[in-house]
This record gives sequence, C-alpha cells and structure tokens, in this order.
Amino acid sequence: MDFSSLNPSMSNDITYDFSPLIKIYKDGRIERLTGTTKLPPSLDPQTGVESKDAVVSQEPALSGRLYLPTKSTTNSPDKKLPLLVYIHGGGFVVETAFSPIYHTHLNVLVAQANVVAVSVDYRLAPEHSLPAAYNDAWAAIKWVASHSEGKGSEEWLNHHADFQRVFFAGDSAGANIAHHMGLRIGSEGLSGVKLNGIVLVHPYFWGTEPIGEESALPPIAREYMAGLWRVAYPSTSGSDDPFLNPGKDPKLGELGCEKVLVCVGEKDVLKERGCNYSEVLKKSGWKGAVEVIEAKGENHVFHLFNPTCDNAVAMFKKIVSFIN
Repeated sequence: MDFSSLNPSMSNDITYDFSPLIKIYKDGRIERLTGTTKLPPSLDPQTGVESKDAVVSQEPALSGRLYLPTKSTTNSPDKKLPLLVYIHGGGFVVETAFSPIYHTHLNVLVAQANVVAVSVDYRLAPEHSLPAAYNDAWAAIKWVASHSEGKGSEEWLNHHADFQRVFFAGDSAGANIAHHMGLRIGSEGLSGVKLNGIVLVHPYFWGTEPIGEESALPPIAREYMAGLWRVAYPSTSGSDDPFLNPGKDPKLGELGCEKVLVCVGEKDVLKERGCNYSEVLKKSGWKGAVEVIEAKGENHVFHLFNPTCDNAVAMFKKIVSFIN
C-alpha cells in the first residue's frame, strides 16, 4: 500500500487523501477510488454456485447477497449445510457485498466449503459514521437468525442452512466487524443460532503504541491507519478504542464462539495486529482455541486480487478445513 499521498499539503482542495481508497474534498465531495463497480447475482458456471439478493431491512435500507452451492442442494435437497455470514472489507469506506472481487470470492469459497452464505452489505463511512457498520452487520445477523425455525422470508436459509453450524468471516475492516459480531453473540446471545467459529483474514486492528515490527514502519504508515479510523469514526476515543484495539477491550473474553482462525500476510502492515490479537485473546479468559496462519511474501488481502496463487489456494484450504 502506498502511504505517500496521505493528506497531501500540496492540494488546497482535499481535506483527506487516503489513496488508494478514498479522497475527501473540502467542499464535502467524496471520491471513492475503488470498489464502486457492482455485479448482479447469477448462477456462476465455473463453481455452480447460485446467488440472489435479499432485503434485510427497510429502515435503514440494508440488503445482502445469498449464495447456494447448487450441486449439493440439488443432489441432496434436504441436507443442511453450514451457514457462513461474510462481511466485506474496504477500510469501512469502500466496497460492497456486490463488488466483483467479493462476488468472485464468495462463489469460490461457497463452492469449496460447501456452505450456504450471506454476504452482508453495510453502510459506508464517512457518510454513515461508525458505529453504523457494526449496527448494520448485527441487524443482518439477526435477520439471518430469524430463519432458524424455517419460517423466514428466504427459502434458501429456511431449507438449507444449519443454524447449529454458523460461522462468521471477513477480511480487513470486515474481519474487525466479524470479531465484534462474535463479541455481541457472546454478550447478548442470539436465539436459534450456535456460532461455531470466526475467520479473520488480515484484520484491521490498530493501537497507539507500535508492537513488534510496527516500530520499523514509516510514520506516514501509522498515521494512515490511525487517520482512516478517525475519518470512519469521528467520535472515537482514538487508536486504542476497543473497537480498533482488542487488547484494550475488557469484554474480549466474552467472544461467543469455540474457535478462531486468523490469517495474516508476511508483508501486510496489519500483520502484527493479527498475531497480537491471538495473544491477547488467549490471555483474556476466553476458553476457545485460536490459530494464526501466515502467507509468506504476501501483502494485504492478496487473495482477493490473485485467488489462484499458491498462497491463496492454501489459505482457502485452511478456511474450508476450519469450517468443516
């Protein structure tokens, strides 16, 4: 990631420049530099996975994309499959559940893991400041849970989802959200749902004090991560906000699942935070099992842009094994 253009002083028109994600202009205009293209749902010929969109909430207006592995459900129409709730990344400010990279990613993941999936679309900052994304994700999860007795609005979930084998997953900011949804399950519970595990891919966590190799990062890199968080969550207490720094969360031990898989990339600026998450979780009093896997030589969310490379294939296999 290029940190050289953070809030450049040479422009009088731009308030924040978080390239390659977003630019915010002094006149209030917001320019998203990526993640604006959307694909419709489809029957994917390569994976045999079918998708459809569903309304999650009218107010606020929320939707999601459902995925079904047709080979499994056609051959065994009464068989229940694990249910995966996926939350996309993008620094809380870009991408959607309907972006090409996420649509492709979910088709592959659903086919390989043989799961029913719901990809959550949440409102983006800065137009909708955090905690809006957390609240939207929780609303989507409660909507998913409303199908646990087979009486919901979506037949795919009524007929094919096993609500005793539920998993949350996400990448980057989506992994951050997935973690907090696991905490919410632990503290509030959710009738009819058993959360088995959470997959956090390159999670966007941060903190005020550098840890591990972060001390070698250029100052602009640290300011990028902290500054993006402030733009997404203007009322935050800072980089040690428990929403961003799990090590500062007194409720961390309440995580409501049995196991967690954390995936990190060797060259990712966020690698140390993913590894540290595992350590603070173990010390929190949580009784589950956490595992960290590292992709050598890889940068942030490499698997979305190069899904057929060896490291991406290996990561997919690990996630599939974790779910099944």
